[in-house]
Amino acid sequence: MFDMFSGGFGTIMLLGVAGLVLVAIAGLAALRDTSDDPMSKLKEQTQSAGRASKRAEANKALRRKESAGFAGLEKYAKFLEPENEKELSAARQRMIQAGYHGKHAVRDFQALQFILAVGMLLASLLVVFVLLPEKFESMPMRAAALVLPMLVGYYGPRRWIERRVEARKEEIISGFPDALDMMLICVEAGQSLDQSIQRVSQEIGATYPALGEELGTVSEQVKAGRERSEVLKDLAKRCDISDITSFTTVMIQAAAYGTSITDALRVFAAEMRDKRIMRAEEKANILPTKMTLGTMMFTVPPLLIILIGPSVVGIMTELSGSNITGM
Repeated sequence: MFDMFSGGFGTIMLLGVAGLVLVAIAGLAALRDTSDDPMSKLKEQTQSAGRASKRAEANKALRRKESAGFAGLEKYAKFLEPENEKELSAARQRMIQAGYHGKHAVRDFQALQFILAVGMLLASLLVVFVLLPEKFESMPMRAAALVLPMLVGYYGPRRWIERRVEARKEEIISGFPDALDMMLICVEAGQSLDQSIQRVSQEIGATYPALGEELGTVSEQVKAGRERSEVLKDLAKRCDISDITSFTTVMIQAAAYGTSITDALRVFAAEMRDKRIMRAEEKANILPTKMTLGTMMFTVPPLLIILIGPSVVGIMTELSGSNITGM
């Protein structure tokens, strides 16, 4: 029997047993691996769809809860926001130009105006009728004391926004030539226009925060996947400055016609430097006129008093003496 297994038949038997073991192992692996099973895939997809629907229902319930919480405030929205879409868009654009990019910036601004106007009116009523009624006995004084604080509270925030918009525009205009020079250096060093805008926004933000914020917004929007031309158009619309509008037009045309961005930046940067020098010369030329007006207002009247005063006093003395002798 040992001789039978030690011969060729034994080798065949061993190979057969090994084959059965391998087949059994492969069958167990196939039973455990259900990743390619269509039924398993269908079951997983059904389960994932169920989980997604549950998450969607939970999000809808949360939104309904939030909307129910703010339903009491929505009825006052027409008092806090312009109802006309054109006026609302203009108000949002104004707030963005002032540096307030929040979703409810217009509503917050209108609410601030309303609160300040009502608060100043209540304070003036308290002063006029409770604290100091004896000093406001006449009707015109009472009307002025009641109306003027209310007007200041209502139009004060609007004036603040206008001054902030003008200050941001002046800051952007002052720093834009330097930003173009830095952008030109970055492009000539081998960086793309998007990378140069990002680098310039980081470098110039310490000196000109408004310009750095606008360029940083452009960089983030390009990173998010928006078209560069659309982002540059939005930049020109936000800033509402002729220099920024010209820059966006030059960059869009250079990209559209395939011309060199480096050459366009070099020419435009030189033009912006010349324009800044011209603005400085204009201010310098206006200064003598302003000084002349100040000199005339604060120098000529005292000089006339010094020169003509003694003569006037002498004439008045002679006239009074002659009147006395005539009597």
